[in-house]
Amino acid sequence: MAKRVGVDKWLFFTTLLLVVVGLTMVFSASAIVAQEHYHNPYYYLIRQAGWAAGGSLVMLALMNIDYTRYNSPRFIYFMLCTTTLLLVAVFFFPSSHNTHRWIHFGSFFSFQPSELAKPVLVLFLAWFLHTRLDEMRDWRRTLLRAAIIPGVFALLVVKQPDLGTALVLVGVTAMMLILAGMEWKYLIMGFLAILPGLVALLFMVAWRRQRMLVFLNPGSDPQGAGFHIMQSLIAVGTGGLTGRGYMEGIQKLFYLPESATDFIFANIAEELGFIGSIVIVTLFVVLAVRGLRAAFRSRDPFGRMVAFGITTTIVLQAFFNISVVLSLVPTKGIPLPLISYGGTSVFFTLASIGILLNITRKAD
Repeated sequence: MAKRVGVDKWLFFTTLLLVVVGLTMVFSASAIVAQEHYHNPYYYLIRQAGWAAGGSLVMLALMNIDYTRYNSPRFIYFMLCTTTLLLVAVFFFPSSHNTHRWIHFGSFFSFQPSELAKPVLVLFLAWFLHTRLDEMRDWRRTLLRAAIIPGVFALLVVKQPDLGTALVLVGVTAMMLILAGMEWKYLIMGFLAILPGLVALLFMVAWRRQRMLVFLNPGSDPQGAGFHIMQSLIAVGTGGLTGRGYMEGIQKLFYLPESATDFIFANIAEELGFIGSIVIVTLFVVLAVRGLRAAFRSRDPFGRMVAFGITTTIVLQAFFNISVVLSLVPTKGIPLPLISYGGTSVFFTLASIGILLNITRKAD
C-alpha cells in the first residue's frame, strides 16, 4: 500500500526555485536588448512571467489529478493525433529564423508544438509499454511498434529543422525502453540503424557540418560559425569564482547571441560565477534525484515509467544545454528547462512536473 499522501516537497520547492531563478536571469540577460528593440526593459520578463504563472497554475491543478486518468487509449490517441497535427501545422506558418518551429497567433502569442511532443511521447510510451514488460524480447510486436510514434515525432521535428529536440526525443525513448526491459543489443542495433541518417544530417548539411568542424576547433572561425561558442566560453571564463555580479555581465550586451535562451547558462556563469553555476546544477541534481526516487518507488508500472520519462526528459535537456555552453558537445538549440526564455518550454515543463508530483503522492 502506498504511504505518501502529500506531494514531494523537495521536488515542489526545487521546481519553484528554478522558475524564480529563471525569471531573474531572463530579466538580467534580456533587459538591455528589450530596451533597444521594444523600448521596455521588462518586455521579455513580462512574457516569461505570464507563461510561468500559467504553467504554475496548471502544475498545481495536475498535481491534484490522479495520473492514472492518462492511462487510457482514448486520451493517448487524442493527444497523439493533436500533437501530430500541430507538428505538421507549423509548416503552414511563416518561418522564423529560417525554421518552422512555432505556430503564431498575432504578434504576441506563439506556440511551439515540439514542447508538447515531449510529455505526450512519455505518456504514450508509458501506456504502450507498461503492459508489455514481459514482451520486450519481441522486437516486431513490441519494440518496432513502440518506435513508430517516436520516429514520426523525431522526423517531423528534424524537418523544422530542430535536430537537438529530435535527439532528446530519441534519447528519452531509448532510456524508457531500457527501463521497460529492452536488451542492450536492440539499443545498439537501433543506434546503428539511425547512424547513417544522423551522419548525413550532421555532415551533409552545410551549416551543421560547419558547426561540427568548429566544435573540434572553436578558434577556427571566431567571427563566423564559432562566434556563439567563443562568446559563450568568454562569458564563462570571465565569471571566475563569484562572477561579475547580477546585471553586471558584459557578453549579453550584443556579444553573446541568444543570451536569454539557449545560452542563458553562460550569462549565469558570467554574473554569478562558478558558485552560482554549481547552485543551478545542484538544483537540477535534486530534481533528478527526487524524480527518479518517485519512479523507482512507484509500484504502478505506468506511474513508474511516466515519472522516469518526465525526469529524464528534463535532465537530458539540462545536460545538453549546459554541455553546449561549455563546448562539451556541438551547438544545438536546446533550452535550459525552467530557466531559459521560452514560454511554451516553461509551461509544458511545469505541466509535466505537475503530473510527476501527483505520482509522488502514491510513491512508497
